[in-house]
Amino acid sequence: MKKVILSGMLALSCWLCQGVNAQSKHTFALGKSEFLLDGKPYQIISGEMHPARIPHQYWRHRIQMAKAMGCNTIAAYVFWNYHETEKGKFDFTTTNHNIAEFVKIAQEEGMWVMLRPGPYVCAEWEFGGLPSYLLQTPDIKVRCMDPRYIENVQRYVDALAAEVKPLLVTNGGPIVMVQVENEYGSYGNDKQYLYTLKDMWVKNGINVPFYTADGPTPFMLEAGSVEGAAIGLDSGGSEADFEQAKKQNPNVPAFSSESYPGWLTHWGEKWQRPGADGIVKEVKFLMDTKRSFNLYVIHGGTNFGYMAGANSGGKGYEPDVTSYDYDAPINEQGDTTAKYMALRKLMASYLPKGKKLPAIPKAIPTTTFAPVTLQPFTTVWEHLPAPVKKVQPVPFEAVGQDYGFMVYKTTLIGHKSGKLTIKELHDYATVFLNGKYVGKIDRRLGENSISLPKSDVKDPVLEILVEGMGRINFAEAMIDRKGITDRVILNGMTLMNWEQYRLPMTEQFVQDLAKGHATTDSREGKFFKGSFELAAANDTYIDLSAFKKGIVWVNGHNLGRYWEIGPQKRLYCPAPWLKKGSNDIIVFDLHQQEAATVKGEKTLE
Repeated sequence: MKKVILSGMLALSCWLCQGVNAQSKHTFALGKSEFLLDGKPYQIISGEMHPARIPHQYWRHRIQMAKAMGCNTIAAYVFWNYHETEKGKFDFTTTNHNIAEFVKIAQEEGMWVMLRPGPYVCAEWEFGGLPSYLLQTPDIKVRCMDPRYIENVQRYVDALAAEVKPLLVTNGGPIVMVQVENEYGSYGNDKQYLYTLKDMWVKNGINVPFYTADGPTPFMLEAGSVEGAAIGLDSGGSEADFEQAKKQNPNVPAFSSESYPGWLTHWGEKWQRPGADGIVKEVKFLMDTKRSFNLYVIHGGTNFGYMAGANSGGKGYEPDVTSYDYDAPINEQGDTTAKYMALRKLMASYLPKGKKLPAIPKAIPTTTFAPVTLQPFTTVWEHLPAPVKKVQPVPFEAVGQDYGFMVYKTTLIGHKSGKLTIKELHDYATVFLNGKYVGKIDRRLGENSISLPKSDVKDPVLEILVEGMGRINFAEAMIDRKGITDRVILNGMTLMNWEQYRLPMTEQFVQDLAKGHATTDSREGKFFKGSFELAAANDTYIDLSAFKKGIVWVNGHNLGRYWEIGPQKRLYCPAPWLKKGSNDIIVFDLHQQEAATVKGEKTLE
């Protein structure tokens, strides 16, 4: 045991020395059972974080936090749909989209980088990182050799490779490995697809080692591995796990590509709060056996806007909350936790005598603000665009909409009351008959029908306001179009001749809403507005406990979704989006009717 611990101490000592010279030219290669940095065995101690989930002004702080906990590497997902929001138009330069800047900051802080570019990443992110425009093709297949999918992937790989190629370790940069796809063995078995992806990167000059990441089971490793690539285990917490990797390929290194300090949370659940004991035990095993590993995640951040994903497990549709705190060692607002301190203490115990970990960076300042009342000022019904006419309803994607909401409207002929069924509602609907609220239908609860009351109106008008929540990001149910994805039936009769009103509710749309007039529509679906004062522009959490279900914008920035079912009642608002003095806030709520208050808090709970 002493020899094993000593080897771990030497590994930590090694990275501490080499981190200082991270700007100089190095080599990185795969040995038979170890990673080789400059020809010598090297233990990767990685913490994962995602540039899209962290305000870019805080990137350096979060990387420094990882280093101070004992990491020598940063693993980072790149979300394809975050960088190519419109087909053929890429953004790798503005704010959080500047992947090259993130990688350069990691290098400046003496950290190596493992790049996880997908094209599919999972990550509890909308559609697993795939762009929703793919779903405009009715019968498209993803994560396989469907030529329509591959054509789009090729464009993404070409664009991203141009950004990261100068930052490879072979070119003096910090990127030491690139992942091929992600957990493919949990989804499919098209090996040609995996090798095609790898070849795309190679042909674009990506000449660093590759790795895959899969669960440590024979079928997942067989379907998801790539010859010559290191084997990542999600997770590798025991000798039995590593033995599975060795059976798959004994000639490449295996490592724990995702060791989980925390876990994700869905709407309607309790917060997932795994204790520190499990991850401390796993990291100790990995350190004692000198195995490389990556903590997924060391810092989660936030699913701002519409980018929180969803699962489809035993409970059916399971949308993720806006916060990606993940009960990670570094919490959503970038502060230390008990888990962070426990892991830092453990990592420090492997340092040679006289060596110390870097000091923990100062915490980001936080602030509160007193309750302010938000008044209703308009409704969604007063801002409907020109409709698209369809014989039967079509999903968002079929009319070129990615996220947000849509109104489906028709006049009832024949049946005018009774059992209304929405075939394949994705995901949440409020139903109105002649301008009066009837009720809601929630896919999450397995609901698909509602009773329409009798009406004395000769030609009743049915309106269905649909919210598209996160697209499923894992396993076989990933083709998850939004809106009404099949038909609407009343007492067995298929309803025809619809008007569809697109409401992507972009930040620009919200900024352009009419201001200052009293609403003339009493229906649910209201916008509320107000302002709050700050003595200083510091991080805060907006408490929405008084509201029901909707979206929040502060100074034009979309903070994400809230929902009274919890567990999340507060949304993180970073200081870069705030200003000293007056700050504007707009809330769109599907159910709230009366004025209600919000307030500023310092923590998620």
